[in-house]
Amino acid sequence: MSSVNTENGPGQTQSRSRDKTLKKPTSSALSGAIQLGIGYTVGNLTSKPDRDVLMQDFYMVESVFMPSEGSNLTPAHHYPDFRFKTYAPMAFRYFRELFGIKPDDYLYSICNEPLIELSNPGASSSWFYVTSDDEFIIKTVQHKEAEFLQKLLPGYYMNLNQNPRTLLPKFYGLYCVQSAGAITRVVVMNNVLPRAMKMHYKYDLKGSTHKRRASRKEREKSSPTCKDLDFQETHEDGLHFDHDTYSALIKTLQRDCRVLESFKIMDYSLLLGIHVLDQSAKDREAEQTGGAGAGAMGGAGGRPVAQKVLYSTALESIQGDGKAGEAVTTDATMGGIPAKHKDEKLLIFLGIIDILQSYRFVKKLEHSWKALVHDGDSVSVHRPSFYADRFLKFMSNTVFKKIPGIRCTSSKRKRSSVMAQKSASQELLSSHREEKKEERRERLERARSLASLNGHVPYRHPDQAALPKGLYRAISMAPTTSSSSLTTINQNLETKSKSSGDVSRSTLTLKDSSSSLASALSGSNRDKDDGTVLDVYLVSTCPNNSA
Repeated sequence: MSSVNTENGPGQTQSRSRDKTLKKPTSSALSGAIQLGIGYTVGNLTSKPDRDVLMQDFYMVESVFMPSEGSNLTPAHHYPDFRFKTYAPMAFRYFRELFGIKPDDYLYSICNEPLIELSNPGASSSWFYVTSDDEFIIKTVQHKEAEFLQKLLPGYYMNLNQNPRTLLPKFYGLYCVQSAGAITRVVVMNNVLPRAMKMHYKYDLKGSTHKRRASRKEREKSSPTCKDLDFQETHEDGLHFDHDTYSALIKTLQRDCRVLESFKIMDYSLLLGIHVLDQSAKDREAEQTGGAGAGAMGGAGGRPVAQKVLYSTALESIQGDGKAGEAVTTDATMGGIPAKHKDEKLLIFLGIIDILQSYRFVKKLEHSWKALVHDGDSVSVHRPSFYADRFLKFMSNTVFKKIPGIRCTSSKRKRSSVMAQKSASQELLSSHREEKKEERRERLERARSLASLNGHVPYRHPDQAALPKGLYRAISMAPTTSSSSLTTINQNLETKSKSSGDVSRSTLTLKDSSSSLASALSGSNRDKDDGTVLDVYLVSTCPNNSA
C-alpha cells in the first residue's frame, strides 16, 4: 500500500524501473480493472458541479483502492486487488464535453460489454483494446509517454479551443492501474478505423524510407499494416480527391504539423485505412452466396457491429467542427472521405497517431547514430521542424493528389462567363452610341428649322438667315462662326437697330437662330468631338441703301 501511494502522478520516477522488470497482469484482468475503475471515477465525477477548467486541474490525480471483496465506496469484483488512478479528471471531462460525449454514453461504451483486444502492428509493446460499439480505443502507454501527455494537456486544451478541426488524436482519459506491484498506464482515444468497415489496405506512414517496409510476418496477416515503401509500390499514382476536399485535407495536416512542431513532437505517423467500394460489393455478394457473415464483424463474436459515428470522423475532422451534435454522416460511408485510385472508388479513413514522442536526449542520440550509418534525411527519427516538413511533403505530393481537370473546368467556366459579360457590355455601349448619334441629329434638325422662322425659305440651305448688308460684310470674312461670335454680332445688330428705331424681323430670327445653334454645337461637343463643323450661311436681304 505504501509503495502505491507514493506515485502521485506520471511524472514521478520511483517506479520507473519496475515498469520493465515486473510482469504485466493478464489481458482479461487488465481490461476488467480498467472497466471497473472508469465506471467508478466517471460516475463519481458526475456528482461534481460544472465549472471552468483551471491550471491546477491539468495536474490533479485522483486515486481509489478497489479490493476484490469490495468496500463502502467500491463494488466487489473477481479480479486481484488494484489501485486505480485518474489523471486530470476535470480537464478530461471538459475534453469529452467538447466532443459531445455524454457521461452515460462514455460509460456505456466502455463498461457495458467486455473490451476487445487488438493485435499491435507497431514496434512498441503496447496493448490495444476497442470497445464493443467501435467508438473508443484504449492503449497502454509507457511512463514517459504518460508524463509527456500530462505536460501537454494545457497546450492541447488551447489547440482544441482554437482548432476543433484536427486529425490529431482525441484524448478522452488518462488512467493508471496498479496491481500486485505492476503499474500499467492507459489512455482512451478515438477510434480511427471502424471495424464495421473493412479496410482493404492499411498503412502506417511517416514520410521516411529507411526500413519503412512491412515485415514478412506482418504481410502474412489477414489485414496487414503496411508502410511507406509498400504504399509507393501498391498506390504509385497516389489517392485522388476533388479540389475542395484536397485543400481541406492538406490545410488540416499543415495546422496539425505546426502544432506538433511547436510541442517539439516527432516520430508520429498517419494511420491510413482504404476501403474499396467496388471490392466491398463483390465481398458482399460472396458472403451472401457462401454464407459467410464475419467480414464486417471484425471478430466481435458473431454479432454485427456498426460505429455510431457520434463523435469525430475523418470527414468531420477536415470539414466539420468535430462535435457530435452536428455530425452529418451515414452508416454507408461511416464518415469516410471519398477518393479515387485509377478507376476505383474509395473511402479514406485517417488520423495522426503516436504523438507522445518528444525530441528528447535519447531520440537525439538515436538520430545521430542512425545518421552515421544511413542517410540522415531518410531515417524516421529527426528534429521536429525537418520531420514536419518531410511529412507534409510526402503526404501532399505522394499520398494525396487532386483529381486532374477539376480546376481547369472551373477556370474555363469563369473565362466563358467573363467573355459573355464583356460581349453584353459591348452591345450595351454600341446601342448607347447609336442613341447619342440619333439625339445629335435631332438637335441639328431643330436648329436648322429655327432658321426659317420668318416663313421664307428661298435659299438653297435651310439654315440661312437674313442679315443687313453691313453686317453681312463683317461676317462673310470668316468661313465658320462660333456661338460666341454670333452672340457678339447679335449685340451689335441690336444696338444698330435701336439707334435707327427699327427692330427688324431678321434680327429676331438671327438671335433665336444663334442661340439654338450655340446650344446645339455645345451639346454636340459635350457628347463627342467627332470633327463635324456646322457651317452657317448668312445672306443679306436688305436693300443696298440700308447700309
